[in-house]
Amino acid sequence: MLEGKILAIRLIHDEQIQNKISLIIYLFNLYTKRRISMNKKQINEKPLILGRDISRRDFIKGSAALGIAGTTAGTLLTTGNAFAAEGKRGGRLRSGIAHGSTTDSLDPATYENNFAVQMNFSIQNHLGEVDAATGTMVPELAESWEATNGAKTWIFNLRQGVEFHNGKTMNADDVIASFQHHMGESASPARSLLDQVSSLRKDGDNRVIFELSAGNADFNFVASDYHIAIKPSKDGKINPTDGIGTGGYVLKEFEPGVRFLAERNANYFKSGKAWFDEIEMISIIDPAARQNALATGEVDTIDRIDLKTAHLLARQSGVTIEEVTGTKHYTFPMRTDTAPHNDNNVRLALKYALKRDELVEKVLYGHGTVGNDHPIAPSNQYHASSLPQREYDPDKARFYAEKAGGVKVQLSAADAAFPGAVDAAVLYQEHAAAAGIDIEVIREPNDGYWSNVWMAKPWGACYWGGRPTEDWMFTTAYKGDASWNDTKWKNDRFDELLLLGRAETNPDTRRAIYYEMQQIVSDDGGVVVPMFANYVFATTDKVAHGPMAGNWDMDGGKYFERWWFA
Repeated sequence: MLEGKILAIRLIHDEQIQNKISLIIYLFNLYTKRRISMNKKQINEKPLILGRDISRRDFIKGSAALGIAGTTAGTLLTTGNAFAAEGKRGGRLRSGIAHGSTTDSLDPATYENNFAVQMNFSIQNHLGEVDAATGTMVPELAESWEATNGAKTWIFNLRQGVEFHNGKTMNADDVIASFQHHMGESASPARSLLDQVSSLRKDGDNRVIFELSAGNADFNFVASDYHIAIKPSKDGKINPTDGIGTGGYVLKEFEPGVRFLAERNANYFKSGKAWFDEIEMISIIDPAARQNALATGEVDTIDRIDLKTAHLLARQSGVTIEEVTGTKHYTFPMRTDTAPHNDNNVRLALKYALKRDELVEKVLYGHGTVGNDHPIAPSNQYHASSLPQREYDPDKARFYAEKAGGVKVQLSAADAAFPGAVDAAVLYQEHAAAAGIDIEVIREPNDGYWSNVWMAKPWGACYWGGRPTEDWMFTTAYKGDASWNDTKWKNDRFDELLLLGRAETNPDTRRAIYYEMQQIVSDDGGVVVPMFANYVFATTDKVAHGPMAGNWDMDGGKYFERWWFA
């Protein structure tokens, strides 16, 4: 499978196109320097698209749901501007983003939504980054790394000569201070990731050595968490809100919940990146307003298009719909430290009371897959594909509800959580009613949702971008004392396995560990994970780019430095 790869979806009416599918597939794989061993007949029967194998019928069904499939059989995926050979400098890229809150901050320890994540990636860098073409972790501010002592000692060799926006040259002291900002008593979500760090020290100006309490074969991923932006230090401390980094753009204006503006960093250390003269990000939470802004030319790209009205957007001249598979999943986390969700009978009743297929059909419009009440995506290396899929079963739901003495709960939702979250909650309410379960849907305000509802209310809607590794995902949100453990769920066996899996280097043993962890979360955890969602967004035709990453929305959150105007 080609994980995290995309093809721009465009409408082409050509009755002869059917015979050209194999050529398009070949050219795409030639571009990405990958080969597939499929003959013409196989390709026509089973085109490779969006990082996963789908049937021709599924492709047409999904495309039709978006409103991008033609009335003829000749509808095709094409590369369009997506794979222009090289970038071109100039212009201001304007993006309309479905997130943004008045509570947003420049402090990397507070990043909690896509607006903050994308702002972060534009002005700051990290030790490593996910490569768009391969999905692997590659050095960024680090030049290289190596693990020794059973992966308990990690050595990061820093890139030399990199300048911060204030002119200071990055060194090991800056890296150490940036990490320490998220350690100890910090409220940063990265704290749980860094609890394993026993000590960190420098070896000269350009080398940092991490000593871990136990081996971690994936620590290079952990060390590159998006919260851990490398910032300039003074006297062993960083100024977390100064907006200074090493990124491709320099902060000019930031109005929380409204707008972000930055200009190109003339001294950016990455050649062939950061093509725009200026970038502007505007918070447009309402999906209709966001799509209208793209259609009228007020912005050049938007995230999270409304799949219900995507067919109207697709009809607009000069608009391209993009789709990328990845690890994003939509969830309904329950506070297991709060009644009635502290009773696993309640949690199981709610897990069996949901028609996941219907949510994928009516909320995602086919652009995703069903979930199984754990966060590990089919694209992850150790996804437990053999775990029995939980299906809608009102009899089982009623059984567990009766064991709990009845279930009457409130479900908070807002479209800030994910597009169609309120609709999903209403569907959930209808499904559960057939099992005698009473769900009251509370429609919450979009503004302040992540501060006032998520992890605050007993049960709500949420989205997760997922993580490239199992340990990274589990440590961030499921470890008993994790800052972002949004269910407050604790399981001793799970936490034990987390440490074992992290240190294990044998793939078969590691697979067995992560399979058991997924089963524990599915059967005992406080989260309902009904679906994994593709990233579906849109640009104008004047926007061009290369292969796109699927680890975060909008090209791994790095569209500002990776895209350009054609």
